Amino acid sequence: MISMNKILRRLIVTFMLLQLLIFCPLQVIAESEEALFAGGCFWCLEHDLEKLDGVVSAESGYSGGDIPNPTYENHSGHQEVVKVIFDSDIISYKDLLKQYWVNIDPFDNKGQFCDRGDSYKPVIFTSNQEQVLDVKEIQKDISAALDVPVEQLKVEIFDSKVFWAAEKYHQDFAVKNPLKYNFYRSSCGRDNRLRKVWGENK
Repeated sequence: MISMNKILRRLIVTFMLLQLLIFCPLQVIAESEEALFAGGCFWCLEHDLEKLDGVVSAESGYSGGDIPNPTYENHSGHQEVVKVIFDSDIISYKDLLKQYWVNIDPFDNKGQFCDRGDSYKPVIFTSNQEQVLDVKEIQKDISAALDVPVEQLKVEIFDSKVFWAAEKYHQDFAVKNPLKYNFYRSSCGRDNRLRKVWGENK
């Protein structure tokens, strides 16, 4: 004979599972994928990518180097990166790659815009062979679109390494500090250079 307490517990568990399925569908969880990009100042790249349809989140951080627990003051060997979580049902990895490319200067591997040095060079970090193949395919498309040999594109392709989240004050910097962000972005010449490379309709 099942006690009333056991019946009540089962009803509560069933109710909680139904809520989970309603508010957090397993399909959405299964289709979320991750991409990791470096493209100059992470404030800017985060802001450019997080507004895309299908992007669940964009988080600024550091990756590519060997120093554990890097900080803004000490991340030698690391690049400033953005980790993008995206819903592949809405935006594919290939389409996300295209958006990455048009938000960087693909001819500059010494930094990006006014930010110079290894920390700011453009890098696509890949986490599996499928991503590698997609990167190579889109790289060829970009080469054709810009009418330059692939060798002139200076974006490096590395295997993913550990992602270290940047300090809290760096996250959503453009939203939390719009005046400072817009002044920095304008004075750095980012948008002027992007228009020169990609055209006015970038």
